[in-house]
Amino acid sequence: MEGKQICSDSSANNQLKKTKATTHLQFQTPSLGEIVDLPEEIIQDILLRLPVKSLLKSRCVSKSWNSLISSSRFVKSHLKHSAENANFANHRIIFTLLNPTYTLKQCSVNSLMRDPLVVAPNVDFPNQTPHSTVWVVGSCNGIICLAIDEDDVFLWNPATRKSKQLPSAVVEMKPGFYYSWGFGYCKSEGDYKVVGLFCDYDDGGLRESVVKIYSLRADSWKRIGDFSFGVPYDDTGKFAGGKLHFAASKGMDFGSSWTIVSLDLESEAYGIVEQPSYGEGFSNFSLELLGGCLSILYVYEMKRTDLWVLKEEEESWTRVASIPYSSGLGNYVYSNPLLIMPNGEILLVFSGSFLVYNPKDDSFRWPDVERFIEADIYFESLVPL
Repeated sequence: MEGKQICSDSSANNQLKKTKATTHLQFQTPSLGEIVDLPEEIIQDILLRLPVKSLLKSRCVSKSWNSLISSSRFVKSHLKHSAENANFANHRIIFTLLNPTYTLKQCSVNSLMRDPLVVAPNVDFPNQTPHSTVWVVGSCNGIICLAIDEDDVFLWNPATRKSKQLPSAVVEMKPGFYYSWGFGYCKSEGDYKVVGLFCDYDDGGLRESVVKIYSLRADSWKRIGDFSFGVPYDDTGKFAGGKLHFAASKGMDFGSSWTIVSLDLESEAYGIVEQPSYGEGFSNFSLELLGGCLSILYVYEMKRTDLWVLKEEEESWTRVASIPYSSGLGNYVYSNPLLIMPNGEILLVFSGSFLVYNPKDDSFRWPDVERFIEADIYFESLVPL
C-alpha cells in the first residue's frame, strides 16, 4: 500500500514518497512509472547534510525516522560531519552585548563573512533575567558552557534548546576571591567536564587556590590538586587536545614573563606548554583557540601581530599569519581569532567588532554587526544533555 507523499518537485519531475514502518524512501518517475527504494544508508547520508533545526522537524515524519535521528550512532556521525565541514555550513558565531542588559546574539559564519547585511537575532539562554550577566566559557561538540552571574554554570545546546544547570561547586574561601572556568570533553571517558579555578591573592601573588572539576556523567564536583604555577590570568581555560590551558604570570606583574599551564581532563595532571620563539619587541599577548587548536596572538607594538597555532598532530608551534600594524586601527590590539576561511581570510575580534584580514593583499574589512563584549564560535549538533 502506498504511503503518504512528503514532498514533490514538479520541475524535477520527481515525487518523493515514504513507506510505512520502514526508513526506506521511494523515488518515483511519473513518465516511466518506475519506483526505486532508497535504503537506510542513502537516507542517512542525506540527513547528515541537514542542519539541526531541519533534523528535529524530520523526526516527526515517522517512528523509524525518529529512531534513526535520535540514535547515538547518527548523533556522532552528524557531529563529525558538522565539525569537518570545510565551508563552515553548521558553524555559528555567538556574541555577548550589553545594551542595556546582557544579551546573546548569533549568526551563521557564512552570513557574517559573505552577506552585506548580517542578520543576528537574539538568543534565549538559560536562566535569563533582565539583570543577569552572561559569559561564554567555551564550546565543545555543539555544547556551550555559560556562566550566569559568574557562579551559576550551565551546559547548553542552543540548537536543540536543551540545558542543564550544574550543582554549586561550594568553595569556602575569604570574600574577594575570583574564579576562572574551563570546559572540555574527555574522549576516553565520553564525558563533558567543567573546571573551576578559584583563587585568592595579595600583593605578593597567589595566596590560596582551590581547583574543582565537574563530571557530567557523575553530575558532581570533586576537588583536585591546587594550582601552583603562579597567578592565573582572569580568563577562561582554553580546551585543546584533551586538556584545558590557562595563562599564568609568575607574580602580580602581568606584563612580565608568563606561562601556559595545561590540565589533562583524564589524568587530572598539570603540565607546562612550551611557547614559540617570539623574538624581541613584545607588547601584549592573548592565549586563544583557533580551529580546535591552542593559539597565541603575540603583539609587537606598532609593528605587527603574529598568530601562532599549536597543531596537536605536529606538537609544534606554527606561525600561520603575521598581521601588519595599521595606523587606521589605532592603538587597540586584537583579541581572539575565530576561524580561517578556505580562501585564507582570518576572522578576528578587534575592539568589540569583527575584523576580517586577508593575508593575500594585507587588506582589512569589517562585517556590519553591532559592537559587542565578547564572541565565540561553535557548530550545531544533536548532542544531548
